[in-house]
Amino acid sequence: MSANEDQEMELEALRSIYEGDESFRELSPVSFQYRIGENGDPKAFLIEVSWTETYPQTAPIISMNAFFNNTISSAVKQSILAKLQEEVEVNLGTAMTYTLFEYAKDNKEQFMENHHPVNNTSISNIISAETPNTVPSIKKKDKKEQLSKTQKRKLADKTDHKGELPRGWNWVDVIKHLSKTGSKDDE
Repeated sequence: MSANEDQEMELEALRSIYEGDESFRELSPVSFQYRIGENGDPKAFLIEVSWTETYPQTAPIISMNAFFNNTISSAVKQSILAKLQEEVEVNLGTAMTYTLFEYAKDNKEQFMENHHPVNNTSISNIISAETPNTVPSIKKKDKKEQLSKTQKRKLADKTDHKGELPRGWNWVDVIKHLSKTGSKDDE
């Protein structure tokens, strides 16, 4: 069987196995995500498996870069990916996406034993501690610059009917400028 036929068969199998499973997402016909753990579980994580052209003869690409995993330390992610990679080596040449997802579900506690969720407030405190001048203030709103009626009139007098300034409005009168600065030609 060719790689494409293997992939088509595995795709059909995945669709039928995970039909109605909220944890499973098909991103494309060759890319899948599975959430290990329940929604709201601090030890839940998301695995993304993408098939290469020659999958299952070659290893799929396994990723944990989804935003869902932003509270997991990179060391824990690397540990999980390393264990999944070992499982890939064992199953090379066979359809393994389902096997990888099930392996991750079965070993979730072991995978996440060193996981300590990063609190989102501590991240913002770290950021604000590093850059104290750029702390956004929630209560203060930037006030729009208000013009008085006379300022508005002067601005309207300077512009044409389209609101544009006339050509040359900021040009310098060369004669006036030279008489003020005292050019070298006068000497």
